[in-house]
Amino acid sequence: MSTETLFEEEVVEKQVAEHNLIVYNDDVNTFDYVIESLIKICKHDSVQAEQCTMLIHYKGRCDVKSGEFEKLTGMCTGLLDRGISAEVE
Repeated sequence: MSTETLFEEEVVEKQVAEHNLIVYNDDVNTFDYVIESLIKICKHDSVQAEQCTMLIHYKGRCDVKSGEFEKLTGMCTGLLDRGISAEVE
């Protein structure tokens, strides 16, 4: 006589919609100010902030951060408070 134990595992996947924080170019803010803002608000390292700032300047916009809507909304508000054009898509 053998005993057989079966395990049933339920896997639940939570789908989280991915959103992007977009920063737009303007003629007001300096490169250094935008770089400093991305480091402070978005927690970028200096290289990442510089690269994003170059893309913003030459392409007119850059997806600077991806993630959950609520988190990005707070960052967007921080950038807007500093006078930087941004939105969450």
